[in-house]
Amino acid sequence: MKSNIRSNSENIRKITYLALLTAIVLIFQTLGSFIHLGPFQASLVLIPIVLGAALLGIGGGAWLGFVFGMHVLLCGDAALFLAIDVPGTVIVVLLKGVLCGVAAGVVFKFLKKINQYLAVWIAAFVCPIVNTGIFLIGCKVFFMEAISAWASAEGMSATAYMFLILVGGNFIFELILNLICVPVILRLLNFRKQI
Repeated sequence: MKSNIRSNSENIRKITYLALLTAIVLIFQTLGSFIHLGPFQASLVLIPIVLGAALLGIGGGAWLGFVFGMHVLLCGDAALFLAIDVPGTVIVVLLKGVLCGVAAGVVFKFLKKINQYLAVWIAAFVCPIVNTGIFLIGCKVFFMEAISAWASAEGMSATAYMFLILVGGNFIFELILNLICVPVILRLLNFRKQI
């Protein structure tokens, strides 16, 4: 009986965390639309994705990344790329969201046995790298012709344009914000007792 109550309590806790973090993903993505670094908005949303991956596992991180991707697609944040290639944009946006959550969850899962705080920090590091890496690969695969034209208009190579204009400032902002905020928030939640 006690194990059944404990199991139900654990399920309720996980569902509550997932619901709260899903709402935070939507709020952060909306708030991020007001912060622009170059032509794109700053992404605050990776913080709750890493939190979800640490608190809820790989599936939680994947779900929150999917919610992030759907918000980007449905709210017009990907309009520039949708005008070029709709299927390519959908693939890139959803894949980068889901995979950054999965990567954070995998890293945390395997490193938490060694040291939970190190696991959190590395998961917070990996998440924006995967998010940005998938975006850059998607640019190369689906949007290179358009990016080459944009770069040419700026007097730059396509590679320099992708790294300096499309992802440069945003990636650094996301990385620093994740490395500072995620470990602090999880420590405040006293996650050691909850995981």
